[in-house]
Amino acid sequence: MTQSTILAVDDDPVNLHIIGEVFKREPVKITYANSGESALQMLFDPKSSFDVVLLDRMMAGLDGIEVLRRMKAEPRLSHTPVVMQTAAAAPDQVCEGLTAGAHYYLTKPYAPSTLRTIVRAALEHARDRRELEARAGNAAEAVQLLEHAEFSLRTHTDAQRVAAFVSQLCPQPKVAVLGLAELMINGIEHGNLGITCEEKAELLREDRLAAELTRRHALPQNALRRVVLRFERTAAELIFEVRDEGKGFDYTKYLELDPERAFEPNGRGIALARMMSFNRLEYQGRGNVVVAAISTPAPGK
Repeated sequence: MTQSTILAVDDDPVNLHIIGEVFKREPVKITYANSGESALQMLFDPKSSFDVVLLDRMMAGLDGIEVLRRMKAEPRLSHTPVVMQTAAAAPDQVCEGLTAGAHYYLTKPYAPSTLRTIVRAALEHARDRRELEARAGNAAEAVQLLEHAEFSLRTHTDAQRVAAFVSQLCPQPKVAVLGLAELMINGIEHGNLGITCEEKAELLREDRLAAELTRRHALPQNALRRVVLRFERTAAELIFEVRDEGKGFDYTKYLELDPERAFEPNGRGIALARMMSFNRLEYQGRGNVVVAAISTPAPGK
C-alpha cells in the first residue's frame, strides 16, 4: 500500500514541529516547507507528488492565499486537497480562502484530533479522486454513441463504477467524474441511508463512517433502496438526473460554499461539484432529485 504524502507549509518552525508531532504515529510521510516560495518549488517539481497540502495562510513573502491560487491555476495540482490553517477566521477571510480553492479551513488554535480528522478526510478525497480518474480513462470509445441510459445502484462502489463509465460521455471526463460520483454518493448516504450532514461529520471525526454505512445498508428498510442515474444527450447538453428514495433535505444551504461549514470535514461536495464539474446544477422537489448538465461543444469546434 502506497504511503500517503503531506506537504506542511508554515514559516514558523514551532508550528511545523507541532504538525510533525500530531502525525508521528499516523501512516503518512510529511515534507516541510518554511515559506510559500519553497512550497511552490516543491509542488511544481515534476518529480514530486503530494496527496494533501497543509497550508498556513499568513506567511512572510508569498502568503498562503497566493500559493493556493497558483496551485489551482496549474492543472496537475488543481485537484490536490488543501487544508488551510490560520488565525484569520472572519467570514470574509474564510470566503476568500474557500473561493481561492481551499477544501478545508482550520482556525488556530485547534485540537490535534481535529487536525487528524480533517487530514484523514482530505486523504480519503485524494484517494477517491485518483481511483475515479483511473477508472474514467478505461471506458470504451463506443460510449460516446450513447443517447439515453439508466443505471440503478446501491453502494459507493456502484456509484464510482457508474461515474467512471458515464464520465466518458463528457468533454472532460476527469473533471466530470468527481461531480457525478459526489451526487450519487450523496443520494446513497444522505438520501437512502438517512445520514445527516451533522451525523457524517461526527462519524468522520470518530473514524466510524465505513462501519456505519455497512450497518445501515444491512437494515431491512434499506435493503431494496436504490439510487437511479438517468442520462440524456441533447443537442447542447449532457443531462444527468440522480434520484434517491430518501425523504429529501434542505439543499439550498449546500449550493454555495458557506464559511460556517469551512471548519467541518464534510458538507462542501455539492458546492464544489456545482462549481467544478457542471455548467448547471439544480435540485427539485423535496431534494431527492438533482439534475446536472454539462454543455457540449458545437460540431466542428
